[in-house]
Amino acid sequence: MKRVKLGGSDVEVSEICLGTMTYGNQTDQADAHAQMDRALETGITFMDCAEMYPVNPVTAESAGRSEEFIGSWLARTGHRDRVELATKITGPGQVLRDGKPFDGKAVTQAIEDSLRRLCTDRIDLYQMHWPVRGTYAFRRNWDYDPSGQDRQQTLDHMADVLGALEAARKAGKIRAVGLSNDTAWGLTRWIDVAERMGAPRMAAIQNEYSLVHRLYDTDLAEAAVNEDVTLLSYSPLAAGMLTGKYSGGAMPEGSRAAVDVAHGGQGNLGGRKTPRGIEAVEAYIDLAREHGWDIVHLAIGWQLTRPFKVVPIIGATSLQQLEHLIAGLGRVPDDALCEAIGQMHRQYALPY
Repeated sequence: MKRVKLGGSDVEVSEICLGTMTYGNQTDQADAHAQMDRALETGITFMDCAEMYPVNPVTAESAGRSEEFIGSWLARTGHRDRVELATKITGPGQVLRDGKPFDGKAVTQAIEDSLRRLCTDRIDLYQMHWPVRGTYAFRRNWDYDPSGQDRQQTLDHMADVLGALEAARKAGKIRAVGLSNDTAWGLTRWIDVAERMGAPRMAAIQNEYSLVHRLYDTDLAEAAVNEDVTLLSYSPLAAGMLTGKYSGGAMPEGSRAAVDVAHGGQGNLGGRKTPRGIEAVEAYIDLAREHGWDIVHLAIGWQLTRPFKVVPIIGATSLQQLEHLIAGLGRVPDDALCEAIGQMHRQYALPY
């Protein structure tokens, strides 16, 4: 598998990343270990996690379990030097740290906690899961209001956190840093403050990106290209919608939507499963079929044609699902199909 550098850092990873957010909830330890074994066999060496995982639902009791599954796999196999690990500190409003915003002190402690759970002495990419000032991710773009933000307070927060990250880098505990669910303004300000301080420069930004969710394509893409930052695209299959398994109103047992309903949720896949979203997904499934593609493989392969650095994160709740994803790796759509996708995007821009 092709190897790529994360932004301007010296961290080299596989061009596809294995997501682990279901480990410890929908995915048990045996299956999680089997997935990591299989990914490594395929050349996928890059694995992404977070201190709050597993998700669906996120609970104080389960937080950290996904990292522990990775740690137990590393302890069993001794493969630490063969893989690159990414993890994240949780943003405000969640179950950790009583929902309080993180600061430099919290970052220092969170790194130590993640290192312990991961059974390692270093994290290759350490990320901020979402900004403390707020975010338009997770369908909040429809009524996003940044008017209450305090610019100087934000810049002071960035300096505080970057100081902790630089100390961790000097100690050899992290190699590179990144953002998640952030904006073009946020990305450039983090970089400005880091350069002024001589602290780690953002190498990656992990935001949602798929055939049916392309908020990244304009301002963020421009900022990332000019600042040499790699997109780690999460939900490239639109939380499973771009598999076709929810077609016709289906709700497969054990699926993300079904699990959400079982825990009292709406089963709308974080606001993605709307009438317009379903219509757009069906159109892309038809387009893939017309061109002789499996929609799952097209959704991943198309990302590697984009005019900016991108590493898709593929996640599976089972080894069987991972095998299906792996079967399509290495194939990318031709110019004609990419043009057809572009036309489809004009018809179904921002469908949820």
